[in-house]
Amino acid sequence: MQKVTISLEDDILRFVDRQAKGNRSAYINDLLAEHRRRILEAQMITALQQDAKDPEYQAAISAWDSVAGDGINASE
Repeated sequence: MQKVTISLEDDILRFVDRQAKGNRSAYINDLLAEHRRRILEAQMITALQQDAKDPEYQAAISAWDSVAGDGINASE
């Protein structure tokens, strides 16, 4: 963890204090972690949607799918 200094508007700080229940850092960390998770999830969904529309990618996946069940066992 690193300690940082930030500036908040008075009404935002009052809100944080009401929600944080005594631990501003944990509350802000939790908020930012959830925000980051949502952004990453949206980025992943966008990437998967783009892959689904990409005929070259779909052809490559199809080629790999045809060899995935070829009976070769990598652990042996």
